[in-house]
Amino acid sequence: MNRPLPRSAAMSLPLVYHDEYSPSFPDGHRFPMEKFRLLRDHLVDSGLTSDAELRRPEPCPTDILALAHDPAYIERYCSGALSREELRRLGLPWTPALARRTVLAVGGSLLAAELALEHGLACHLAGGTHHAHHDHPSGFCIFNDLAVVSRYLLASGRVGRVLIFDCDVHQGDGTARILEDTPEAITVSLHCEQNFPARKARSDWDIGLPRGMGDADYLKVVDDALNYLLPLYQPDLVLYDAGVDVHQDDALGYLALSDAGLAARDGAVLRHCLARGIAVLGVIGGGYDRDRAALARRHGILHHGAARLWRELGLG
Repeated sequence: MNRPLPRSAAMSLPLVYHDEYSPSFPDGHRFPMEKFRLLRDHLVDSGLTSDAELRRPEPCPTDILALAHDPAYIERYCSGALSREELRRLGLPWTPALARRTVLAVGGSLLAAELALEHGLACHLAGGTHHAHHDHPSGFCIFNDLAVVSRYLLASGRVGRVLIFDCDVHQGDGTARILEDTPEAITVSLHCEQNFPARKARSDWDIGLPRGMGDADYLKVVDDALNYLLPLYQPDLVLYDAGVDVHQDDALGYLALSDAGLAARDGAVLRHCLARGIAVLGVIGGGYDRDRAALARRHGILHHGAARLWRELGLG
């Protein structure tokens, strides 16, 4: 049985961010590196939080990264020694600033997970790098924060079971492969079936969706999945990848959710978990709209929805 969620007096929803999350990047690059800074600006400008309230992480220690990644790969990436083929699979240019940002962002998911366990709910302004594999990068993902957090919390005894509920439009193939021999980490992937990666991994639960699926059908899948899986596994923590590349205007998506559909999805996931006394961490996952300001607002739907629930349920 899950324990009742702790209640914290006189505090706001824990949000994790670092000022180095958006290093300088080539103009016009397909990956919207500036979206993390723009998301932070949006949340501050909209009054959801202040810069002083944001929790700043430390870089993830190498020994914790190595719970999910090959030490030789960690060293190769951090020192700038990736092969040309590895850089092609990654799709990002290597720089020292990006290497530091990568390790900081995994540290951010670790900090946010600790805060979620302490307070019942927390959100990261980054995270969800689910294509990173044990010994190589892929699809804009270098180190897999979902796998690192799962392995770390399990190894430290902070949780007995963690469930990853991945709603990014692309299958979480790296997460599935890294955690395939970790039965206490349940991998669930809701994704557009006809989308990257071409060769799918095997999650514990794969829910492939047809192109063009809209709000109502998608939300039914979410509700049905959580109504079945949460009572079945009774996890201590849910890692929720709230990718917004399921949006109808996303450049890499192929699904057709609206802003209202995203808000309903996020609210459903958080309510399902919190109603059962299960702590939940939200990470932002993918989103690739060419209108970067619109993309930041879209990612912020998660944080605004979580803050409303935080207040509504009296967690703060």
